[in-house]
Amino acid sequence: MSQPTPGTPSLLRAINDRAALRVLLDRGPLTRPELGALTGLSKPTASQLLLRLQEAGLVVLDGIREGLPGRTAELYRINAGAAHVAALDVTRDRIEVAVADLTGAVVGASTFPTPGRAGGDVVEKVRTALAEAWPHPVNRVVIGIQGAVDPSTGRLGYAAHIPGWHIPDLVPTLSGGVGTPVDVENDVNLVALAERAHGGHRDFVLLWVDSGIGSAIVLGDRLHRGATGGAGEVGYMPAVGAPTARDVGKRVDHGFQALAGGQAVLRLLRARGIRGTSAAEAVERAVRVAEEGGKRAGEAAEGLREIARRLAMGLAAITSVLDPEVIVLAGGMPLAGGETLRALTERELHALTLPRPPLRLSAVEGNPVLAGALHLGLDVVRDEVFGSKLQGG
Repeated sequence: MSQPTPGTPSLLRAINDRAALRVLLDRGPLTRPELGALTGLSKPTASQLLLRLQEAGLVVLDGIREGLPGRTAELYRINAGAAHVAALDVTRDRIEVAVADLTGAVVGASTFPTPGRAGGDVVEKVRTALAEAWPHPVNRVVIGIQGAVDPSTGRLGYAAHIPGWHIPDLVPTLSGGVGTPVDVENDVNLVALAERAHGGHRDFVLLWVDSGIGSAIVLGDRLHRGATGGAGEVGYMPAVGAPTARDVGKRVDHGFQALAGGQAVLRLLRARGIRGTSAAEAVERAVRVAEEGGKRAGEAAEGLREIARRLAMGLAAITSVLDPEVIVLAGGMPLAGGETLRALTERELHALTLPRPPLRLSAVEGNPVLAGALHLGLDVVRDEVFGSKLQGG
């Protein structure tokens, strides 16, 4: 199908149609006069536009609005079922799935346990997880994983802890096996995309701290992945006071991860009488003990200050190189530490570096990996569906 020629009526119609669809996505059901007012279109043009969108299957009637002066007004909304996107959050032990319709509403979800299935077929795992969440076709699948696909080899790297996914041509193999386009993206990168959509920052670093440490870099409103997909793998970054890969080997905790990762924080707080089944739980308990007072309050407060100093040590290297507008703290540990840990870390960082970016806690609710994957997938699918259907494809 030929593309509209610039400056022709077909191009203007395509521009108007896309603008109307975006307004309907953002504002929900609207009457024809409301849509015309929000897009700046005349009544006849808005009427013709809505007819085209209905015939393309992108817009449907949504009842009528009564109680206004004059005749009742018909409401129009996006046809939510015109396309669907699936998001997967893959870890060693489970695959969590969310499926959203064209409006972004989640219509299916599931969690597929995978312990002991390392030798299983990856394509079959993805198929099964998808089927449990949504037993219907989807237009695109976006997979978030604790690793990164090297564009030069097509293999997943930085993910030795997730066996079974290290196959040649991972993305084409998954796309062919699932029967729809598949994207595989680093999980922390997806968290950054969700944060960008929520917070509106154009230049920022997101630091994820939980059992592991990772970061994502957004520069000029664009996600920076690096030559091998490994930009942001700061858990492996050498840090003062931590062993290096040369000292202990690449498969043992070293660098920033050994300094401020989950196991290091658990040991640090345990030595001060603060325990937890995870680093996030221990940090949350330390904050509570420090705020409540008592005989362990001093130890808890000092433990939090030490965690902040360690986090700041890694962030100082990142800040000195990138000079970001803002640093977003995400993951179980910073969110458990809340404003207390955020403020302590910001103060320690500003004592180390000339650039003094503010530190912010992530405001993305729910599973941020799934939120970012849905955001990425919906952006692509909306462009595809709006373009192909409006051009008669």
